[in-house]
Amino acid sequence: MTDTPATDDDRDLARAGYRPRFRRGLGAFAAFAAGFSYLSILTGIVQNFQLGYREAGPAFVWTWPVVFAGQLCLALCFAGLAREYPFCGGIYAWSRRTGSAFVGWLTGWVYLASLVVTLAAVALAWQVVLPAIWPGFQVVEAPARNAALLGTILIAISTVLNAGPTRWLSAIMNVGVIVELVASVVLIVLLAMHAVRGPEALFELKPSGPSDGFGLAGPLLAAAVMAAYVMYGFDTAGTLAEETLDPRRRAPWAILQAIAAAAFLGMLLLVFAVLAAPDPADPRLSSDAGGLPFLIKEVLGDGPGKLFVGASVAAVFVCALAVQANAARVLFAMARDRAVPGWSWLGRVSEEQRSPRAAAILIGVLGVVLLLANMEFSNTMTALVCVSIVWANLAYLFTIGQMFVRSLLQARGDTKGFLGRWALPLSAAAFVWGIVLIVNVGWPRERLYGADWYLKFGAPLYTGVLLLAGIVVYSILKPNREAAS
Repeated sequence: MTDTPATDDDRDLARAGYRPRFRRGLGAFAAFAAGFSYLSILTGIVQNFQLGYREAGPAFVWTWPVVFAGQLCLALCFAGLAREYPFCGGIYAWSRRTGSAFVGWLTGWVYLASLVVTLAAVALAWQVVLPAIWPGFQVVEAPARNAALLGTILIAISTVLNAGPTRWLSAIMNVGVIVELVASVVLIVLLAMHAVRGPEALFELKPSGPSDGFGLAGPLLAAAVMAAYVMYGFDTAGTLAEETLDPRRRAPWAILQAIAAAAFLGMLLLVFAVLAAPDPADPRLSSDAGGLPFLIKEVLGDGPGKLFVGASVAAVFVCALAVQANAARVLFAMARDRAVPGWSWLGRVSEEQRSPRAAAILIGVLGVVLLLANMEFSNTMTALVCVSIVWANLAYLFTIGQMFVRSLLQARGDTKGFLGRWALPLSAAAFVWGIVLIVNVGWPRERLYGADWYLKFGAPLYTGVLLLAGIVVYSILKPNREAAS
C-alpha cells in the first residue's frame, strides 16, 4: 500500500522533531492565493502610486520591472528552500536549517517585526480607498485618527478570521483573489481603451524634488520604493506549508506564480494608468489625497471608478488577512521552538479550529497598538513603514546569505534540488540584489522619512535597535534546534 500525500507530508514533520498540529486542506490555488493576497497590487499600487509618480513622474513605471527582476531571484531561491523544508514559518524555518541557528533565529525576529508594521500599514490603506467611495467613511475629521479607526476595524475582523478555522480563512482569500484578478484585468482593459497618449510618455522623467545627489538616477531610485513596498511577502505560500497538501510540489510553484502574476498585472496597470491620465501634470496624481483612486475616477467616471476602488477595498481586506496569517505562523513556529517569550502560550494550536489562535491575537493587538500610535505620531509611522521594507528584505538577505554560503561550500553544487546547478548563481545574484535594495530603501531621504534626524536616519537607527534587542532576547532564551516539539 502506498502512502497518501498527507502521510508523506507528516513524515517530514516527524523527521524534523515536530508532530502535526494543523489540518491539511490547502490545494494549489489556495497556496497561490496566499502569496498573491499578500502582494495584492490593488492594495500596494493603489496605496503608493502617488509616491512613485511624485518622485519621478511617468517614467517611474520602469522601476517596477527592475525590482521584479531582483525579487524573482529571491523567489526562485525561496522556491528551492520551500521544497527542501516544507515547514510552517517560511523563511524562519528555512534560514535556521540552512546555516547558523542564531542567524536563523534573527531572521525570524526581524521578519516578524516587519510583518507587524506591514499589517498596520495595510490597514491604513482603507483610509485611502474608503473615503474615495463615500465621504461618510471620513468619520473623524483628522485623517490620521480616521485612518487609525478604519484600520482598527479591519485588523479586528482579520484577527477573528485568523483565529478561526484555516478553511474559512482560505475560502475568503480565494474569493478575494478571484475578485482582485478579475477587477485588475477589467481595469487594465478599460484604462487601455481610454489611453490618450502614446508609449513615449512613459519615458518622461519629471522629478518634483531633489535628486539626493544621484543625478537623473536619484528620482528613479526613490520611486523604486513603491515597487519594493508591493513585491515582498510572496514567501507566504511557503509559510502555510503544514496546512498545504503536497507542499513540496505546490508551495514552490505557488511562490513563483504569485510574484509572476502580480508583476505582470501590476506592470500593465501602471503603464495604462499613466497613458490614460487626462493631465499628467495634475498635482493630484502625486498627492496622498489623490493618486490612483483619483485617476481611476477621472478616467472612468465617478460611478465605475468607485466600483473599481471598491475592489481595492476588498483587496486591502484579503491582503491584511494574508499578512496576519503569515505573521501568526512565523510567531507560532518560533514559539514551538521556544524561541520567543511566552512560547508555551504562543506555540499552541487550537484543537477545535486548528489555527495558531494565540499568535494571531497577539499579532492583531500589536498591529492595533501601532495604529493608535499613528494618531499622534503619523510622521514616525510613515518612516516606520519604509523601515519595515528594509526589515523584510534584511530577513530575506539573512536567508539567502546562508543559502549562498551553503551552495558555495558544496563542491559540485546541488544538482538534485529544485534549482539544480542554478542554486549558486541565483543565490549570489539574490544576495547582491538584497544589499542594493536595502541600501536604496534605507537611504536617508528627507522626502520619504521626514526632516527630523531620528526620522531621516530611521532605517539604520531603528534597524540597529531591533537587532540589538534581538541579540538580548536570544541571549536570554538561548533557543536551539532541539527545542522543537
